[in-house]
Amino acid sequence: MKKHINWIILIFLFVATGLSFLDRQALSMTIIKIQQEFGLSDVQYGIANAGFLISYALMFTIGGRLMDSIGGKIGMALSVALWSVACGLHGAITGFYQLVVFRFLLGAGEGGCFPGAAKIVYEWFDEKRRAMANGIAIGGSAIGAVAAPPLVILASTHFGWRSSFIIAGAVGIIWVALWLCIPWGERSFKRRKLPSEPGFRPIPFLTILKNKEARVFILIRFLLDPVVYFIMFWAPKYLNEQRGIPFEGIGNLFWIPFLGLGISNIIGGWCSDKLLKRGASINTARKTVMGAAALVTISASFIAWVSSAEMAVALMTLAMIAHGFWITNYITAISDIFGANGTATVVGLSGTAGAIAGLLINPLIGYIVQAYSYTPIWVTVGFMYPAAFMILILFIPKIRMINFPIAANKI
Repeated sequence: MKKHINWIILIFLFVATGLSFLDRQALSMTIIKIQQEFGLSDVQYGIANAGFLISYALMFTIGGRLMDSIGGKIGMALSVALWSVACGLHGAITGFYQLVVFRFLLGAGEGGCFPGAAKIVYEWFDEKRRAMANGIAIGGSAIGAVAAPPLVILASTHFGWRSSFIIAGAVGIIWVALWLCIPWGERSFKRRKLPSEPGFRPIPFLTILKNKEARVFILIRFLLDPVVYFIMFWAPKYLNEQRGIPFEGIGNLFWIPFLGLGISNIIGGWCSDKLLKRGASINTARKTVMGAAALVTISASFIAWVSSAEMAVALMTLAMIAHGFWITNYITAISDIFGANGTATVVGLSGTAGAIAGLLINPLIGYIVQAYSYTPIWVTVGFMYPAAFMILILFIPKIRMINFPIAANKI
């Protein structure tokens, strides 16, 4: 077991990110029954979702800092345990206020998931396998998004809507118990110990905030996360209102972009690692894949003008595939620069920035759609990734490890 412990850990991370997306989507699958039972309005449903997004945004940074401070194994266990308990508690709600509290707790738990996964991958995989490992770890989220609708509907149909939350929460608790049984020990690969990694003391938080590279990664996530949120939250509505697809038809089509995302997370990492093995530098490998992905996303601008709904979904899928290539190498590039002592913190800060941007941009999207149409948004979507890539190459000309001084008495 010890020989392949890194791959066992990676499989656990894949399952954890998959559970995080499955658990958060369970409500969207069951809300119709919950509204009928408790008489909740759409406004109250929106407030409950806002509670999740607010805590999720805050805990991306707090959770990331926690991972860098106490280590990935315990940090991830606490994160999964919290959101699994919160998910299970959804099955016991008796009214609106409980729903809001449990959604808030769910977001608080899930906020540490992706920073923790990035940190753990850095610790267990060398630079020539790290990008693909990151792709597998975060690819679970897309697979969770694909699996959530049929699994939740199946459980709800046979055992009632409460069972879908209770079963999902129980699976998460089982994951935690098994995760804590993994013999962590030493990392499974040998590499030179860098000055930025004396033990596991994290890079001081203010040092990271003052760092130019960290601010660039935060800005990029702020610019690009609203694109993904737009496709996740608004594309089904677009397909129904502008393309005439009935509700049932959307369910038959809209899983395809997320399947493409999950697969491309892994392939995007594999491509980057392959370039490294062929002699390319880390800087060249990461930026080559990210640059190609950015060019592909331009195709999203044509969604507004294609003749069929199927072609629109195909272009959405292409955009999500490109995002999978991009985000895997984006997270890997953060770990290449900040190492074991800062990766989770920077991933957390960038995730918080992206969630805040999503909260701010969504009302603006609603205004544009209502006052004009979806066309200006699709056009903008097609050029956001090329703009972000230009920012990356201008302000981070070379992706390389930075040796930060570590102060034991600072957080």
